[in-house]
Amino acid sequence: MRAKGRIGLLAASAIVFVLAGCGDDEATAPKGAPAPSLSSAEMNALAAEVRQLTAGRGITALGQPPQVRPALVRLGQALAFDKILSGNRDIACMTCHLPSFATGDGRSLSIGQGATGLGPGRVHPQGLFIPRNSPALFNMFALQPLFWDGRVSRDELGSFHTPAGAALTPGMTQVFEFGTLSAQPLFPVLSREEMRAFSDNELALIGDDHPEQVWAALMVRLGGIREYRRMFEAAYPGTRFDQMTFAHASNAIAGFVTDALAFNNSPWDRFLAGNDRAMTQVQLLGAKDFMTAKCSICHNGPALTDNKFHNVALAQFGPGKGDGAGGRDDFGRMRETGVAERDRYAFRTPPLRNVELTAPYGHDGAFFSLRDFVDHYSESALKLQNFNINQLEPALQGTVLPTFSDILATRDPLLTGVVFAPQTVDEVTEFMKALTDPAARNLQRLVPGRVPSGLPVDGGRGGPGE
Repeated sequence: MRAKGRIGLLAASAIVFVLAGCGDDEATAPKGAPAPSLSSAEMNALAAEVRQLTAGRGITALGQPPQVRPALVRLGQALAFDKILSGNRDIACMTCHLPSFATGDGRSLSIGQGATGLGPGRVHPQGLFIPRNSPALFNMFALQPLFWDGRVSRDELGSFHTPAGAALTPGMTQVFEFGTLSAQPLFPVLSREEMRAFSDNELALIGDDHPEQVWAALMVRLGGIREYRRMFEAAYPGTRFDQMTFAHASNAIAGFVTDALAFNNSPWDRFLAGNDRAMTQVQLLGAKDFMTAKCSICHNGPALTDNKFHNVALAQFGPGKGDGAGGRDDFGRMRETGVAERDRYAFRTPPLRNVELTAPYGHDGAFFSLRDFVDHYSESALKLQNFNINQLEPALQGTVLPTFSDILATRDPLLTGVVFAPQTVDEVTEFMKALTDPAARNLQRLVPGRVPSGLPVDGGRGGPGE
């Protein structure tokens, strides 16, 4: 069953995915041949085969998330939706992770601070974009590392590795209750493009090499609101607000995400629990395709991710991350490791649960159709070279970089020779839909009616699931 949120009346954001190497010649069905209807005995045999394949791939049920005390959830929910965490008080964490867009924003590339509107209707007066797609927040308690390039991680010894370096002190990490997820909210508030802004506020005046000062300034803001002081002290019994750091705020947001956005009651979960009829025939066939082809090499484990990084031949567009000629490219994982041969253009394998709801797909939201994205992995080199820029919004169409040969030079070898027929694409796409928990289709209940700062709350109405 789904892990039920414990937020009572509380109203509670690329997951986009990378289907690395899904399919090969041996796993394809005859082109254009519809699957014949199976008898009950044949369905039983198919279900048994999928179970055996699933076990062999190390794909297991998603367990329950950690228990989160209600006071911590309430604090985390308020902070996640409160624009007080942004430099000019104009954007909240959840502005780019809208409940009405399955905790994404329905855009290829997000638009951060200084903009107006929500989701696909958000507009920046200077036409600025965030370089990467906003990933969904489902089941993040089961993920590690975090961000598209894995810049927040934790090693086998329990040490955290983040862009903050020594500024993330042992005293701060001792507060963390949810692993790397507790550290993740520390960083969007530091980004000038995302939340901090470039001017007109006290956070913007702080140098980029002093993250600890930005965090301290945010705690000064929060401490000036009596309601927040009470909420922090209720969430961390026995600790006075004046003894807390922004690690307590970040941990609270992680607690909210853990509690409110854990979903494990999809047809796939019910199948794993023993219900052979939880999925349709086409979904079962898609599951077989998924397991017998290369899909499950990268999408495995309970969250259907290997937590690794792959170059899956996606076109690069948008403002980039400062890489390459002109600084408009994005080298992905290589930015963290420096290993060009292996990691250039490689991005984290996202989990697939609820993926049906989280378009557009890819680290830069290159595909708006789930089926089109699945199909991309068949003859991916050809698909990259023929990338259709018309699916992008007009402001991005002219930003596609002519770096296709560079991207293909480090394309993941898993994609070599991958070709599959339309029927296989259809079946795998239907299997993806079996990963949707019905409770994730409408998250509007998670939007609070107000936040302690009194600033407007972005509810994001009008998106999918409304």
